[in-house]
Amino acid sequence: MKPQLKEALEWVYCIIIAIILALVFRYYIGTPTIVQMVSMEPTLKQNQRLWLNRWNRTTKTLPERGDIITFEAPTKKILSSEDIESNGPIAQYENEPTNIFSKFFYYVVELGKNSYIKRTIALPGDHVEIKDGKVYVNNGQLDEPYLQSGIVTSEKVEGLDDFIVPENCVFAMGDNRNHSTDCREFGCIPLEKIESKVAIRIWPLSLWGKVE
Repeated sequence: MKPQLKEALEWVYCIIIAIILALVFRYYIGTPTIVQMVSMEPTLKQNQRLWLNRWNRTTKTLPERGDIITFEAPTKKILSSEDIESNGPIAQYENEPTNIFSKFFYYVVELGKNSYIKRTIALPGDHVEIKDGKVYVNNGQLDEPYLQSGIVTSEKVEGLDDFIVPENCVFAMGDNRNHSTDCREFGCIPLEKIESKVAIRIWPLSLWGKVE
């Protein structure tokens, strides 16, 4: 083999290995992201940069109440009363990839995959009620200091305003309640669809640090 060809192949191998390691780190450990929507204002604003911790997904650990998480966007945006009656208040995911290659590009490379960023409000077994513009968890009004003054939480779908969070699921909402598509419409998020927890804000530098 010619020295030039051997050197070129060595570079190709190095590049392939580097890409694989980067994808593994991104999937199992953490990754940066950019806030694209307004649903988490005032806590998070558009174009801010965040570092996402994906270790909880790797260890299959549920988030804690108050954690800001990212999760795969459900395919069904609004549950019907029939959906809730037959499957419970759980988000629905349809037309998911089935073969190994499509799964790799969808879940690991994340081509064609949409995600939401919301705040965890309730955990498995919690009784959630949304009434009179407020949120109640286990019969007590939830203290939400992260909301802007005057913000009310409206119920959106019958059956998702008074329910018990199913096992291995969480109920999450955006802080900007009037401009957030969230679990009030599409139901609770299963653990296996939770992708990460927001660890820190890395941009702008003036706001660098833990997000709460």
